[in-house]
Amino acid sequence: MLDSVPHDPKLPAAPGVGYKPQHFNDIVTDPGTVGWLEIHAENYMGDGGRPLAQLRALADRFPISVHGVGLSIGGESPLDPDHLARLKHLVTWLNPASFSEHLAWSTHESAFLNDLLPLPYTDDTLARVCTHIDQVQEALARPMLLENPSSYLAFAESTWSEPDFLREVSRRTGCGLLLDVNNVFVSATNLSYDPRAYIADFALEKVGEIHLGGHDEDEDEHGAPLLIDSHGAPIVDPVWALLDHTLALSGPKPTLIEWDNDVPDWATLESEAARAAAALALVSA
Repeated sequence: MLDSVPHDPKLPAAPGVGYKPQHFNDIVTDPGTVGWLEIHAENYMGDGGRPLAQLRALADRFPISVHGVGLSIGGESPLDPDHLARLKHLVTWLNPASFSEHLAWSTHESAFLNDLLPLPYTDDTLARVCTHIDQVQEALARPMLLENPSSYLAFAESTWSEPDFLREVSRRTGCGLLLDVNNVFVSATNLSYDPRAYIADFALEKVGEIHLGGHDEDEDEHGAPLLIDSHGAPIVDPVWALLDHTLALSGPKPTLIEWDNDVPDWATLESEAARAAAALALVSA
């Protein structure tokens, strides 16, 4: 068994980036404005080797946030006990500053779908999501953060708004929230609502992290704009403006730059982090 990381980290209200192994030497040499790192849990569930050795070295220098993409919190099936056990092993060893997952589902019976799919916001969904979050928090012995999804359609059977649904999940389970500002912008564009109204309704006092990322632009069959949350492009100016608006209401929060596809060089990624640092500085004075 690997030795545990010996410190008790905390995420600073500073820019973070999603860690990619090709940036290891750059991060160690000159992290710039980056104050913390995020990893995807499923990439580090093995028993050793270079990935965990590098992660251990980074965890000695930076607070680490663990972001899960495979628990299927919103799925109708029970949580996968093997997956949860591997996640617990990682979290126990790493002792991260934060653990988060998505308000989404990605499993059906024995099949795993390589996507994070939205949910109808009903009382039944609420009860199921809360039960799953309780199980995760009990297994990990820590509170988690739950992230708002990007949406491409609305469910006719929904009886809760998304901000109210997330607020109630947090109230019932004690979990915190992860506010993905790009997801808000993507969903607001696709579903034709005001992203600032969404932020106004969001439980900002429960937010433990903010995420930013890039998206792709397309059109639906009627020629209307359709945005795809891709994490593979620079953050657009309207999303930066929505971040400024959000931080003016919430105050400074740990703010992550996500770039998971077509990953650029470190200088490009750090420049996005520096822009986040400037936004945080405006509300930190």
